[in-house]
Amino acid sequence: HRCPTAPAVGRMTKATHTILARASRSARVRMNHAHAWLYAHSAGRWGTSVAGHRVLLLTTTGRHSGRARRTPVQYDRIGDELAVVAAGGGSPRPPGWWLNLEADPDVAVQIGADTWDARAETAGPARRAELWPALTAANPSLESAQAKAGRQLPVVVLPRREPERT
Repeated sequence: HRCPTAPAVGRMTKATHTILARASRSARVRMNHAHAWLYAHSAGRWGTSVAGHRVLLLTTTGRHSGRARRTPVQYDRIGDELAVVAAGGGSPRPPGWWLNLEADPDVAVQIGADTWDARAETAGPARRAELWPALTAANPSLESAQAKAGRQLPVVVLPRREPERT
């Protein structure tokens, strides 16, 4: 029988999220690798939520190495679309996963046990302005990340890629 104060399976507590926010960059990178490994190897039973925010696994192609790079990223559903924000915790530099998908927008997305191919689309100014209010309503910390970053945080939509017909 489970302790009523224990976090739900697959979720990180608010305290864990605070620790991640205060960790050094190299520690965050190691924790992200561990998070991605746990998510992928548990078929999405663990790591699907961080501090109440839903998390997907985004697999990009490394812009320098050409190797697959798997990263846990918070997401929101807006209508039928999945949207992610390249916040990087409010860093002045965009996250590596975003730089990778700018070089090659063909990505793989995993939510829970479901995986599919997508073609990432960075929202232009009008589309970003349309999506931003819903994203910040779902995750108010994006406003402070935007202010801290000193750059406009890119918003990326991840539509499923239809299989090619032969």
